[in-house]
Amino acid sequence: MATTTISGCCFCDGVRFEFTLPTQWCGHCHCSMCRRAHGAGYVTWVAVARKQFRFTAGEDLLTHFESSDHGKRSFCRKCGSSLFCESSHHADVIDVVLANLEGELDRQPQANVYFSDRVEWVAVDDSLPRLGGATGVEPLHDTS
Repeated sequence: MATTTISGCCFCDGVRFEFTLPTQWCGHCHCSMCRRAHGAGYVTWVAVARKQFRFTAGEDLLTHFESSDHGKRSFCRKCGSSLFCESSHHADVIDVVLANLEGELDRQPQANVYFSDRVEWVAVDDSLPRLGGATGVEPLHDTS
């Protein structure tokens, strides 16, 4: 069976990376940190096993920001593209911004996480599970 490789890059094409499928998860995050880091109503992430991920160019262009006591975000210092999120809560995984990928993934987004932190000006009309609460991934009963 052939292995499928997905490539990605930042806006200026300075940071390039790739990973092999399968991915572990894909979803829309509505937390305030993601919104602020990306300047968007929510961000769609793809989780990949770290052992399946590698840089092909520009790793030296990455700048890291410790956004919490357990996580860091990485972006290109040349163009500012937000690229990755890593957490000690799942150290064997790297979260990659879906919008920076080239190619077709093995899955579509599976859920809206931190949905209880969403902003009211973003209309969410998909049928994906809406998770939130203190952990960001607890089932929500009121999904309005």
